Amino acid sequence: MTTTVLRTADELHARVRTSRRAVVMTMGALHEGHATLIRTARGIAGDGEVVVTVFVNPLQFGAGEDLDRYPRTLDADVKIAGLAGADVVFAPSVDEVYPGGEPQVRISAGPMGERLEGSTRPGHFDGMLTVVAKLLHLTRPDVALYGQKDAQQLALIRRMVRDLNFGMEIVGVPTVREADGLALSSRNRYLSATERRTALALSQALFAGSDRHAAQEALRARAREVPATHARAEALSAIGESRAAADTHAVAKAAPGGPAAVRAAARLILDDAARLNPPLALDYLALVDPSDFTEIPDDHTGEAVLAVAARVGTTRLIDNIPLTFGAAS
Repeated sequence: MTTTVLRTADELHARVRTSRRAVVMTMGALHEGHATLIRTARGIAGDGEVVVTVFVNPLQFGAGEDLDRYPRTLDADVKIAGLAGADVVFAPSVDEVYPGGEPQVRISAGPMGERLEGSTRPGHFDGMLTVVAKLLHLTRPDVALYGQKDAQQLALIRRMVRDLNFGMEIVGVPTVREADGLALSSRNRYLSATERRTALALSQALFAGSDRHAAQEALRARAREVPATHARAEALSAIGESRAAADTHAVAKAAPGGPAAVRAAARLILDDAARLNPPLALDYLALVDPSDFTEIPDDHTGEAVLAVAARVGTTRLIDNIPLTFGAAS
């Protein structure tokens, strides 16, 4: 399909709208993860319009971060966006988005924006929300789509849209991964071959935590089928759960799914990766409530996010995986 490149809001506003407009916001350097977002937007918009924004936002880069070397690949981005179903690529200049220079009035991310990524990158989420708010006003969508790989960003955008009555739907799209599990990111191109092997520890740690969680949930489900006595251990042994059987007493006392055990399983992988060459330098491993990104307690039930951030060489990567605790009672 033919994809139109627009540089100004006036050009975008001049387009005739006959149905829904779906917007996918990016900083360019598009990859299959972005293409998945655009294809999802195409399905939602139907015979409406899909707009992809390409804008590297200086407000969300801190001192010493990679603003100057962040890849700018607009021609390739337009091709990828078009093949995925975009009608328009809106690629404004910094002057178009911030005509008076850096804005004096900005969106504050509040307490959630000071945790995890916000703690590591002070001011990042204020800058992110400010540009998202401006781009939502400039593009005027009915629905906007964001990747779940940036889980804290997605949660903050949802909170901003709700708290400030923006009046559009926000849709999260699951993380897209390489065949080996590495989450797709525009920053993956910075990794050397050896650094990429180390970087796999991020997804491996998340999968280890998820596997531990699934095993404990299954264990507790089976344990509920027999009395909470010595018969429980015998039943577990009978079905070959040797490791689980050894942990029967601890699991029986733990909250469903055992948040502490999930963290520990993920931490083992990350600790091993810290001894690799090149090493993985962990920023954080957190198991949080997606409503506010505070650490969940041991008795938590409901949704959670297991999140990790680390540096490999000079490249900083993030990843996360959703979990549900105590799904069965």
